[in-house]
Amino acid sequence: MDKHHGQIIEYVVRKNGYSISDLARNTNVNRRSIYNWFNQKMLRCDVIYNIGCVLRHDFSQEFPEFFTSDDFRATTKKFPYQIPNEVNVNTNENDLYKDKYLLLLEKYNELLINEI
Repeated sequence: MDKHHGQIIEYVVRKNGYSISDLARNTNVNRRSIYNWFNQKMLRCDVIYNIGCVLRHDFSQEFPEFFTSDDFRATTKKFPYQIPNEVNVNTNENDLYKDKYLLLLEKYNELLINEI
């Protein structure tokens, strides 16, 4: 059975409620590129890896032929506090602080929701 990489990625994005705009911003592409990825049957491993880092999702379950759990373990531990370099290529310093601030707010909101 052939996997449709784009559909798998789209399912994970939508299941987790992640914003397409945020995904586009954090992978340094436009929204149209994200939708194009969703329609592609085959995606490059580095694209899948970057999306996994942004979503904090371990794609080794969906793509065991490309990744192991160890590939994502290091990035998921540090991601809420530090933005991985491979995701934020070519951003200026203000964008870096803005992204860190938004991630911190998201983490804070998750903690508030869990307390209720």
